[in-house]
Amino acid sequence: MSKATLATIWLDGCSGCHMSLLDMDERLIELSPQFELVYSPLVDAKVLPRNVDVALVEGSVSSDEDEHKIRLIRSRARILVSLGDCAVTGNVPAMRNSFPVDALLHRVYIENATLQQQVPTERLPVLLKRVRPVHEVVTVDVFVPGCPPSADTIYSVLKELLAGRVPDIAALSRFGI
Repeated sequence: MSKATLATIWLDGCSGCHMSLLDMDERLIELSPQFELVYSPLVDAKVLPRNVDVALVEGSVSSDEDEHKIRLIRSRARILVSLGDCAVTGNVPAMRNSFPVDALLHRVYIENATLQQQVPTERLPVLLKRVRPVHEVVTVDVFVPGCPPSADTIYSVLKELLAGRVPDIAALSRFGI
């Protein structure tokens, strides 16, 4: 039996979903014979390979860099999982949608700064006008709500996907927990 390839990525969010993934503890070892982690902020892989079987995506799409990443991972993943409330709804990062980007940057870098009051312009991703959940940018195959989803939920989702089954998300999780 060949191993499935697994990639994880986080966009605009807090990395809490990745922490829940790690909270699976020994269950990660139990599942490890079934997958190879080929790309993740948790490993040293620098290039997203082609033909990824399962991609777990945490966070919302807030910048041009996030948009590039999600389009790339969608083009290379057979199954894309929107993991956590930020990826599913935009959640906390989307709270900035009520404010124009220029006003937000002015508030953060000019009004609230005591030193070097200037908006950075080099080597930073460009903020999008509106923060979006992943499914507004690319097609999502599985939605896993939760802030963050519990380790038990992520384990059940991965176990089902690795077995070739579609997980019953309604039985596993709901928004905010």
